[in-house]
Amino acid sequence: MDEQEVQRKRRENEERATQERARILGLPYLDTREFENVIPLINKSDTIPVEQMHRDFIIPLEQGNNEEPYRFMITSQTPNSLLSKMRSEYSSEGLHVNFFLISGSAYQTFILRYDPPQQVHYDDIKIAKEGDSETIAEVSKTLNSVSTEKVFNFLIDQADKLQASDIHIENLRDKIRIRMRVDGILHPVAEISRDRYRILMGELSARADLSSASTKPQSGHMQQDIYRDGSSHLLNIRVETVPTMYGQDAVLRLFNFDESLLNLDLLGLSEAELATIREIISHPRGLVLMVGPTGSGKSTTLYSILNALNNSDRKIITLEDPIEYGITGITQIPIQTNDGGSFAEGLRSVLRLDPDVVMVGEIRDSDTAKTAIQASITGHLVLSSFHANSTAAAFARMIDLIGTNPIFASSIRMLIAQRLVRKLADSKESYLADAATVDYIKRVLYGVDVNIDLDGDVTLYRPVPTDDAPFGYKGRTVLMEQMVVSEDIQAYLRGDVKDVNTHMIEDSAKANGMLTLEQKGVLAALRGETTLEEVSRVI
Repeated sequence: MDEQEVQRKRRENEERATQERARILGLPYLDTREFENVIPLINKSDTIPVEQMHRDFIIPLEQGNNEEPYRFMITSQTPNSLLSKMRSEYSSEGLHVNFFLISGSAYQTFILRYDPPQQVHYDDIKIAKEGDSETIAEVSKTLNSVSTEKVFNFLIDQADKLQASDIHIENLRDKIRIRMRVDGILHPVAEISRDRYRILMGELSARADLSSASTKPQSGHMQQDIYRDGSSHLLNIRVETVPTMYGQDAVLRLFNFDESLLNLDLLGLSEAELATIREIISHPRGLVLMVGPTGSGKSTTLYSILNALNNSDRKIITLEDPIEYGITGITQIPIQTNDGGSFAEGLRSVLRLDPDVVMVGEIRDSDTAKTAIQASITGHLVLSSFHANSTAAAFARMIDLIGTNPIFASSIRMLIAQRLVRKLADSKESYLADAATVDYIKRVLYGVDVNIDLDGDVTLYRPVPTDDAPFGYKGRTVLMEQMVVSEDIQAYLRGDVKDVNTHMIEDSAKANGMLTLEQKGVLAALRGETTLEEVSRVI
């Protein structure tokens, strides 16, 4: 039963009880549900003040006159002495007054219309620049003034507005530190007083279904609707807590629940990159691996590929820990790896359901790897993620995991390594690269057609902070390394070549036209999309 239905039944029971109470008291009963939110309000100055409505639980219903009675709504808490007094006063002036018993819920609805709560508007959170203690103090003051039951709504709304990916709540000896990760960088936001810790964690635990007294790490989940500029979207929020010396630290990871954003065309890829992905996933079988560290956008790319494949002709099943986005038309199965579940076991089960496409959240062990490979050669397209620094390193790691394997060589079709780098804001300024930097660029781009004269002046760009972009960057863009598995690479995986290493695999892929993450990053810097410093930080 959903929440609306629960509320409807609760109100129905309350109205029945009020009707019975009215019968016992000898008063007319009034069910206001049909009109309580639309009936015009009586001018308060013509009847009774709001203070009395609160004190005596009485609400004006209709303005009377010499011929028509004045009508008021009352509750079981309205004093009988008030009713007697009002009848006497109205009668002495030749007027009539009628009272109707209403439920407590009806009274609350009307009193909120007559006396709506004052809306408190808090200042927006600003990200402080390095050494900017004044902004942190200002935001801290704001956060300390927000009531505990509203502080998470406020924090999450502000994090969404800043396009932050995480909110970190950290216990220090004498305060609680709040930090947000924006464009991949963790920024201090505020410090709130320690005396709010228990109430704060109690509220978070209740919303994410966690224990506020746990001495073990916990995982939870919550959702929040965000209303902005006349529209709304749903945020999925993953909550992770871990006990520390001074209390439970928490990280809230924000996922924008908007299927329309899970689109390959919105990832910022080139036409060639998009064409390569679409060609590979058009085949009915094979293994496609996404590699990269946490926070590199692997999940978004995988979900965008799933969305591109999602139609009525295909059965798509995912195994995830946890499910980060819900997609209409796809069967998504949560795998509780913390409670003994495994991707390998789940994968073997779902293959009996005859899927066309399977997405495995992550390959973490040899059992999952072998099961995924087996599935990919028996008529299934299998997508998964794998932790490695580059596509070539992923092959080396996979060989360490399962050994040289002819079946793996024939099943793997493509590896994608990915990073997210901050994009320069429009306020950027150009400068000429020095000789050492030009030498580095030439070395990285050796053999790559760049359409730029690297023997002349080389222009790069640096960030210029503004109010809109306090660090000179705004948003992030994808750097993607795509390795399509060729015959040469298959030979390495089969064990035809002895003593295989990462450099050998990478050189072979580059000879077939692959651009590495570093090359993609340097090209992006030359185009003015980012900086070499940002590429160096991420790669």
